Amino acid sequence: MKKETKTHEKLIASNKKAYFDYNLFDSYEAGICLLGTEIKSIRKGQINLKDSYIKITDNLEAYLINCHISPYEFGNIYNHDAKRDRKLLLNKKEILKILNKVKQEQYTIVPTKMFFSGRWAKLEIALAKGKKLYDKRESIKKKDIQRDIQRMR
Repeated sequence: MKKETKTHEKLIASNKKAYFDYNLFDSYEAGICLLGTEIKSIRKGQINLKDSYIKITDNLEAYLINCHISPYEFGNIYNHDAKRDRKLLLNKKEILKILNKVKQEQYTIVPTKMFFSGRWAKLEIALAKGKKLYDKRESIKKKDIQRDIQRMR
């Protein structure tokens, strides 16, 4: 008999710029290696995913690059570097699958959101292709039309 588990997901940060700048395709959920003061800062919501991206190294490890987590205010000497590279926890099969798509189809790997799943911090990453300028204008136009419809109601 299967045991049903309830996972409570609490959204911490979302990368709205990724949704605007890229067409997102496949998404994956990855764990993330954090220090004690980093997780305390994340619990306070002091994280910015705006200019960050994912890099896969030669030895098949995924890293979150350029993500800003503010130093914890009570961390004193144990504080972390705000923009250090953080290792992502993915299965080797997932990493190989992502790497093949990146090499063959010229995808970019971007983080879309960070959330708590139970007590663990997770990162949702997506394979993406950059939008052209006219695609971005189309997105803005659709958003304006939706806003006008909501005002009319």
